[in-house]
Amino acid sequence: MLLLNVLLALAWVALTGQFTPANLALGFALGYVMLWVAQRAGKRQAYFGKVWQVVSFAAFFLWEMAKANLQVTYYILAPHRKMRPGVIAVPLDARTDMEITLLANLITLTPGTLSLDVSADRRVMYIHSMTLGDETDKFRRQIKEGFERRVLEVLR
Repeated sequence: MLLLNVLLALAWVALTGQFTPANLALGFALGYVMLWVAQRAGKRQAYFGKVWQVVSFAAFFLWEMAKANLQVTYYILAPHRKMRPGVIAVPLDARTDMEITLLANLITLTPGTLSLDVSADRRVMYIHSMTLGDETDKFRRQIKEGFERRVLEVLR
């Protein structure tokens, strides 16, 4: 279904003669709507739900990145604030290499956090946070309910 949607988007770009990212995105959206309308009434495809999960995941990550950037900026510009960095062990529900790698990369891409290591049995990820302080349970919950849950939704 994804391949068909991409082909419809490329057909849209070819018909309009404008190969721009915005036009390609418009073609993808139009192709998505066409495929959704054309599907049989009783046979719902998993593809349509997965697309919304990916879009929701991207929006969530961009929001988290913006919040982290503002937090890091605040700590840099307000020297009276003492950073309380720390390393925390977060138990993982992610099991495959792809799930663990994506989760680790998303954590590392978010300013103020860095994924350090994964245990040998792949059940725990060690993460450094520049603002951990005494809120270890809150931080662990944010990783589990935010990043990891959404990564697993998209990849499973």
